[in-house]
Amino acid sequence: EDGARVDVDEYEKDNARDFALWKAPKPGEASWQTSIGRGRPGWHIECSAMAEKHLGETFDIHAGGIDLIFPHHENEIAQSEGSHHKPLANYWMHNGFLQVEGEKMSKSLGNFVTIRELLAEKKVGNEQWHGRVLRLAMLGTHYRQPIDWTLDRLLQSRTMLMEWARLLHDTPSADALHDDVMSALSDDLNTPAVFTALHGLSAGARTSAEDRRRLKRALTFLGLYDGERDIDFMVGQTVDAGAVESLIAKRNAARKAKNFAEADRIRAELSDIGVAIEDGPSGTTWKVVS
Repeated sequence: EDGARVDVDEYEKDNARDFALWKAPKPGEASWQTSIGRGRPGWHIECSAMAEKHLGETFDIHAGGIDLIFPHHENEIAQSEGSHHKPLANYWMHNGFLQVEGEKMSKSLGNFVTIRELLAEKKVGNEQWHGRVLRLAMLGTHYRQPIDWTLDRLLQSRTMLMEWARLLHDTPSADALHDDVMSALSDDLNTPAVFTALHGLSAGARTSAEDRRRLKRALTFLGLYDGERDIDFMVGQTVDAGAVESLIAKRNAARKAKNFAEADRIRAELSDIGVAIEDGPSGTTWKVVS
């Protein structure tokens, strides 16, 4: 039906469903006088014109939200390729929507938050968040899929970074990225597959030195590790990995001497600085929890 999905313009179209290359002006809009009357460029042709001017008739990557596939990007293709008779872009990358705790992020719902605010203010979980925690929380979902931004997701990302940082303490980096990591990144930036490979490298209590080097190289490449000796993913509360390991060694010695009161005291001291410990067959592991 005319006007049902596309505004009917005063310029005559062969088909009302066609999109407009040139539109009649509305009050207050910029417009120009031409041989076919006064008007302005259509919304879609603006992007074709800017892309041609700044990137050329064909460029490498065109990105945008998944909601722009139709009609905007299809119309860009029709305009640009109809004009130049060559591809507009070699690759198209469309990102999924961002949700917060299962709901679409929007100012009207009051759940709108920016990266700058997460870094600087206590807006989620009453905490400030380290940039690498936010980065891991985003990279864990393929960019074409919707991301559900939740407090649990942030907590899990921080815990994982803590475990990796502890594992990689004083580990030299490998010379090259692991084949599985490169293969996943080459497959449409498949970051979830990257982390599957990284979990494989870090799994188990006896991770080999070579696996640790490969893990460190990949995390550094992804911007998730920068060689800090202090594990500081909790903004405002720096946890010294060396001090934690020293306290755990003292606790283990107290347990071996059956001085359980001292062992319990050290556990409480670790808890006070936000470190939880767990005893297992392969030894004592720890993570920052609060």
